[in-house]
Amino acid sequence: MLDLSRHLHEWIEEGREFAVATVVAVGGSAPRPPGAALAVAADGTAIGSVSGGCVEGAVYDLCLQALRDGETLVERFGYSGEDAFAVGLTCGGTIDVMVTPFDAGRAVEAIALAAAAGGEPVALARVVRGPAGLLGRAVLVRPDGTHEGSLGGHPRLDRTATDQARALLEAGRTGTADLSEDGSHCPGGLTLLVECAVPPPRMIVFGAIDFAAALVRAGKFLGYHVTVCDARPVFATRARFPEADDIVVDWPHRYLRGAETDRRTVLCVLTHDARFDVPLLAEALRLPVAYVGAMGSRRTHEDRNRRLREAGVGERELARLRSPIGLDLGARTPEETAVSIAAEIVAARHGGTGRPLTGSGTPIHRAGRQTEPLPRAV
Repeated sequence: MLDLSRHLHEWIEEGREFAVATVVAVGGSAPRPPGAALAVAADGTAIGSVSGGCVEGAVYDLCLQALRDGETLVERFGYSGEDAFAVGLTCGGTIDVMVTPFDAGRAVEAIALAAAAGGEPVALARVVRGPAGLLGRAVLVRPDGTHEGSLGGHPRLDRTATDQARALLEAGRTGTADLSEDGSHCPGGLTLLVECAVPPPRMIVFGAIDFAAALVRAGKFLGYHVTVCDARPVFATRARFPEADDIVVDWPHRYLRGAETDRRTVLCVLTHDARFDVPLLAEALRLPVAYVGAMGSRRTHEDRNRRLREAGVGERELARLRSPIGLDLGARTPEETAVSIAAEIVAARHGGTGRPLTGSGTPIHRAGRQTEPLPRAV
C-alpha cells in the first residue's frame, strides 16, 4: 500500500473515498509480493495491482463491496483446475488479500501515507490475521522507535509490534511477523504485515561516458536515486546527464569517502582508467554496499586486480568485485550494456542466477519474496 502513497495521499487530500486491497501473504508461484496493492476510489478509478492481471477484476469488486459495507475482509485466491469459471492465479500460486475501506477514521494510515509520499522513512504494521476486533488495526513506526496508533488488545502488543516494525524498517523491507495475542514473540493467533517506505536506494555511476548516460536511464527505471561522478568538469554536465538526480565533479575516491551509502547502494565504476579505478575500488570494496561493479576488458580486469592487491586490498574484498561488469548478453551498444549491468544488479539483489528461464527449472518468483498463505481462520 505504501508503494501507492503519493496517489493515495492525493486522494485523501481531495476528500475521496476509496478502498485498498493489499497482498498480505503468498504461497507457491505468485506474481506480486506482500505489500502489493490495488486501490479503488468510489468513482471507480483504480490504481496499482495485486496479481499482474489474474484476479484484478475480482479484487476490484471486493474493494467496491468494502466501500459499501465499511468492513475489512480477507480473501484467498488460488488456482482451480476443476472449475473453469473460478477466479484464480494461472501460475498455480496462492495469495491472501486484505481489503480495507478508508475513511476519516483511519488517521494512522493517513499519516503513514503522507509521510511516505513526502519521502520520510516509516513502517506501517497492520493486523492481517487475528481476532475480528483486531483485523486491520494499525500502528505507525518511525526509525527512532516512536509510534502512533494502537493495535488494541494486550498492552504489550504495541511494544512488540513496534520492535518488529522498527527492525524491518532498518532493513528497508516489507515482511510479516507472527505473534501471540499477548504480545509475546511466540507465533500464536496473530499475524502482522509490516510495510516499509524508505528513500530510494542509491546508484552511483563513476565515469561520465556514453555508457554512463545509458546506465543512468536504466537506474532511474529501476527506481534508484542516481548520481554521476567524474573528476572532469567538461564531461560531468547536466546537458550530458539530464536524467541524473545528482552530478558531482570530484575525484571519485574522494567523493565516495564522504558519500552516504548503505547496504542497498549500488556502485558502478565505468572509468576503466587505473588512475581513477584503483583508489576508488580500494574504498568501494571495503564498504557494506549491495554491489560493486567495474567496466573493462579481461586484461584490464587482471591488471586492475594486481594493482588493487598492491594497494592492500585483500582477496575477500576482491571477491566482491563484479568485473567485467554485467551479464553476458552479447551487448554492443551503450544501451545494451546498460541492460546487461542492470540485469546483473537485479540478479544480485534477488539471488537470481542470470541463466535463461527456459529449461532451467528454477523458480520464476524467488522464494525470498514469499510468505506462506495465512490459515483460513481469518
